[in-house]
Amino acid sequence: MAAQFRENISHMRFTSTESYIASDDLRIAVNAAITLERPLLVKGEPGTGKTELARQIAAALDMPMIEWSIKSTTRAQQGLYEYDAVSRLRDSQLGDARVGDVNNYIRKGKLWQAFEAEGRVVLLIDEIDKADIEFPNDLLQELDRMEFFVYETGEMIRARHRPIVIITSNNEKDLPDAFLRRCFFHYIRFPDLDTLKAIVAVHFPDIKPALLTTALTQFLEVRETPGLKKKPSTSEVLDWLKLLLAEDLSPEDLKRNGQDALPKLHGALLKNEQDVHLFERLAFMARRQGR
Repeated sequence: MAAQFRENISHMRFTSTESYIASDDLRIAVNAAITLERPLLVKGEPGTGKTELARQIAAALDMPMIEWSIKSTTRAQQGLYEYDAVSRLRDSQLGDARVGDVNNYIRKGKLWQAFEAEGRVVLLIDEIDKADIEFPNDLLQELDRMEFFVYETGEMIRARHRPIVIITSNNEKDLPDAFLRRCFFHYIRFPDLDTLKAIVAVHFPDIKPALLTTALTQFLEVRETPGLKKKPSTSEVLDWLKLLLAEDLSPEDLKRNGQDALPKLHGALLKNEQDVHLFERLAFMARRQGR
């Protein structure tokens, strides 16, 4: 089956785009998955750009993107197709002429749409770990062989072009070994200070260096606070910086002392009451020690 999809992939090289900064190891992983024609399984903290990566790959390679967002109730069969037997039964009782053609009651899933596309597409299977543990195994053959059988019509659906498959996971549950063997894996590490500055420069090119350095230093201190339940992510620091700029705050405005351990506009960074209480306790302890 592999020979069926031998296409010219030498020109398909993903790099950073104007709106997305990709690290060297991430670019290598994307291009390796394209070369091997295997799904790219991307893990990392929520908010580190896993979903956005698929959109940027599609934009960089000038390909359409098909997005399949997984929920806890999603079944693998829904990615192939769904047969609406109930509607067909109802229409038959009403004497509807559509009943004669079973295709009228088959709803194509995201994999079917990707398989029948005129050209190569990027297929995003987003947050696969939300589904049942058997979900990944149920897609093994379809993703490997790039074909599936429609029992209601008796036809075999084969991919015209092998899509570039990006699969994201927040690591909420372990994925089956058989599924992992068929993927190229990459973990998106949280960016260091220099990479964060490059990311921010894409979104806020006019931000003053002093404010940026002070804000990012404070942000990283918040992330590394012992006992923090949810560390703020890249998307949250961008929201925070947007607020700082909107309020026209200076580096001096961001300074904290023992009386106020919470960062300015902390609601953009701290997303649960446990973490807010943690910083309030730190402030209380600092005040006691300062007496």
